[in-house]
Amino acid sequence: MDSRNLLKTEADYRGVSFWHDTVPDSLAPRPSLGEELSVDIAIIGGGLTGLWTAWYLLERDPSLSIAVLEKEIAGFGASGRNGGWCSALFPRSTASLEKLHGREQALRMRREMIDTVDEVGRVAASAGFDIDFVRGGTIAYARSATQLATARAEVAEAESYGVDALEFWGAERVGASGALGASFDPACARLHPAKLVRGLARAVETRGVTIYEGTEVLDYSPRRVRTEGGMVTADTVVVALEGYGASLAQTHRSVLPLYSLMIATDPLPDAIWDEIGLAHGQTFSDYRHLLIYGQRTADNRFAFGGRGARYHWGSAIRAEYDRVPAVFDHLRRTLGELFPAIGNVSVSHRWGGPLGVARDWHASASYEKTTGIATAGGYVGDGLSTTNLAGRTLADLITEPTSDLATLPWVNHRSPSWEPEPLRFVGANAGLVAMSVADQEERVTGRASLAARLMGPLTGH
Repeated sequence: MDSRNLLKTEADYRGVSFWHDTVPDSLAPRPSLGEELSVDIAIIGGGLTGLWTAWYLLERDPSLSIAVLEKEIAGFGASGRNGGWCSALFPRSTASLEKLHGREQALRMRREMIDTVDEVGRVAASAGFDIDFVRGGTIAYARSATQLATARAEVAEAESYGVDALEFWGAERVGASGALGASFDPACARLHPAKLVRGLARAVETRGVTIYEGTEVLDYSPRRVRTEGGMVTADTVVVALEGYGASLAQTHRSVLPLYSLMIATDPLPDAIWDEIGLAHGQTFSDYRHLLIYGQRTADNRFAFGGRGARYHWGSAIRAEYDRVPAVFDHLRRTLGELFPAIGNVSVSHRWGGPLGVARDWHASASYEKTTGIATAGGYVGDGLSTTNLAGRTLADLITEPTSDLATLPWVNHRSPSWEPEPLRFVGANAGLVAMSVADQEERVTGRASLAARLMGPLTGH
């Protein structure tokens, strides 16, 4: 094993998140790259985008030689520490996609996202790894008159498009404190993200993919990737870094790393869950502007997260940014306000990490045949399912079969670059403040927030 991998141990990686702490898999680092290498496909990043791309490439052409280059361990980043929602959510709304690409293309994108939820479960089951996958849907609580109107409007808009099967639920069907109703989206499954990404890593290895961990990529160019351990030449280079793309010069301004933080509680008894009204497989959120998200885990904990951690100057990504005590305290208070029945249950785990945001909040999957460079990302936290669609799409673009996926509206979409500093710092953190202000504005006035309306076009709505 290369000496670089000795810098971190399995115990270090167990501490990354609740999911890493509870995944039934060795997190001891795989060997690093220590020499020059030539392969058909070099994938930068050992998260779900890269691993799904490897999986589907081998389905298209089992003879391909593929290397995955990962700075830490497979599933270290957002792929292994997210909220565990395998949903049909896409960063841009259906209405926004329609404005950009036309109605039929918007509906095609929605259908593919909905189908992707079941595709993830199907592959996991066929490959034989248990990821706690239960398709229970998402409940979005409406806890004020303004939020209730938003929920009704969202359900009506979905009905007008005729693709998403959203339902409106009255107050009698929901258990969150103060909830006047909710929307329910059946197109979401709860799962354990680290079990998915680690299982997928093992699965692609059995099919011949080599995963080099502890291998930092320094830069890349057409058909060449320079790493700490040696140069890699490849016919195709797949850049699958999501928020970590900000750490490379070529993609530094293509993606903004926005931090999202989470907590997990100790397990709760079934009687409490019955009172709360959350079944296994159900995820939840509400209609506040500063996003929250949660699930009931397979072992009866809350895994609960939200935005609120600030953006850091120069798109910096550091381990200490994963943990912000004030945000963790806010999350615990918010969870208690939503579900008072949890009482003084303890928080067992606290963690966080960066997710990737494109300047126009539009995820993309792209491939340039002339350069041999493929990219995908910009999921804005909706990547647990979107990565699967990205992997299938990139595999089709690279191997060139006749494919409906190759003509989806996100294919080869070009987002603008983020502004240079200090504009990027000011704008990103002003957006977080604006969402907090919008929630406060609605609580005080009882009307839809003007701040939220002004920010809507900047966040994919």
